Amino acid sequence: MKKIQYSLLLFLSILTLGACTKNFDKINTDPNNPTSAPATNLLAFSIQDFGAHLWDSWGDIDEPESYSGQIAKIQYIDESRYQFRSGTLENMWTYLYRELKSLQVVINTAQANENTSLEAVATTIQSYIWQVATDRWRNIPYTGALAADSGKLTPIYDKQEDIYPSLLNKLKAANDLFNNPSASANVGEGDLLFDGDVDKWQRFCNSIRLRMAIRISNVDPSLAKSTIETIMGDSKNNPVIEDNDDNAFLNWPGAGTTTILTSESWYSGLVLGSRLNNYAVSSNLVDTLKKLEDPRLAVYANPVLEEKNDIVYRGSTIGLSGTTAPGGVEHYSFIGDFYGASATGYTPFMRAAEIQFILAEAAQKGWSVSVSAKDAYNKGIDLSLAENKVSDSKYKDGDDVKWNGDIKRIYLQKWIALFKDGHEAWAESRRTDVPLLAPSPASPYPGHTRPPFRYPYPASESRLNAANSKEYTSKVTDNYWGEQMWWDTRKGVK
Repeated sequence: MKKIQYSLLLFLSILTLGACTKNFDKINTDPNNPTSAPATNLLAFSIQDFGAHLWDSWGDIDEPESYSGQIAKIQYIDESRYQFRSGTLENMWTYLYRELKSLQVVINTAQANENTSLEAVATTIQSYIWQVATDRWRNIPYTGALAADSGKLTPIYDKQEDIYPSLLNKLKAANDLFNNPSASANVGEGDLLFDGDVDKWQRFCNSIRLRMAIRISNVDPSLAKSTIETIMGDSKNNPVIEDNDDNAFLNWPGAGTTTILTSESWYSGLVLGSRLNNYAVSSNLVDTLKKLEDPRLAVYANPVLEEKNDIVYRGSTIGLSGTTAPGGVEHYSFIGDFYGASATGYTPFMRAAEIQFILAEAAQKGWSVSVSAKDAYNKGIDLSLAENKVSDSKYKDGDDVKWNGDIKRIYLQKWIALFKDGHEAWAESRRTDVPLLAPSPASPYPGHTRPPFRYPYPASESRLNAANSKEYTSKVTDNYWGEQMWWDTRKGVK
């Protein structure tokens, strides 16, 4: 987005340059360290910080994309076989709570200024980040987690089954604010996602509600059904993302060739970080796309380099032993240029295709969503193909693609469409078991039958917040398994 560089530089300049003061006699006032920043700049910082760190090679490709069955490491393979770096783990926790706290300041400031649009926008993106956090760790500090400035340094943990309904309520309240804007409503220059388009923010808000509702549809079908039917029963007051023009994509300006702050997150790791040949598209995804004769294969993956005269796509098993995958890195398909080789690429917070697959599943469950499962399923495919700038008039008629009433086809097409959104693809694979994934063959933790159920808690929680975290850390097995997500109803998995 064209404003991302300006807004971030403005935010950083406020933090580093400070402001003049007439009260020079107050020697305890440090002009180089202001205690506050404009709320809209905090909004910009939070969006950028989330996109830069939770979606880069460390926060997304190494682990969520690997656990989801889409990306394999073919050099420095440790993360793909569940050998985490403690520093990275601590960073992920820190980044998320830093963004959540910054957004709470935005919300509080907006409320004080009766700026309903800014409050609704900040509540929307904060709820989205909370959802990513709880889907990563399950039970986390939530209710009192953002109160450190009032002296509460050891927050209690909340259960995921309480966090989800709370977030759905917050998003509903945000939607109500969007529908009843105040006279002073103004998002400001910090909107890096939709450039001040409040209608698109409202669509994003209600689309997150759909995502969270379908996620819990097997554990709280009543809440899930009522949420989805309420939204889809009144599209005027509950608009959702309908086409690719509404996509919640963080577009990066890519200023220069060495600027991580303004370059797309995968590009920053793969190209600027010189890690392009550390990753391959997985054999799970490559083989699935080959079987379906899917035109997205040439977008998601590059042809293998060792084949000089033929175009060949070859995926790698996730989590192999050794320092380099067998045959060498040129034996496998690297991540496609469309997704990893552009400094001005996008970070996909939410896609129109995903919404259609949610509606297809809801319709297949017999819920009233004003569209048939078949039509929503086909539209989801169309939107994903269009997003990837490919077309194939015969694809939807393929034997393994054509709608036949099997809900697993919805799950599979949704998983395919979620490429580059490792957080959501991992969550969906845990919820649906589609596609069926095996754990790393070189995992140091034997006896498990699926990829990780969860992300390890950072050691700092056991060290600094032991009284509140012990109940939940005790439910973890081998860092990654043990208690399943609340919404993960799979039986007999371990």
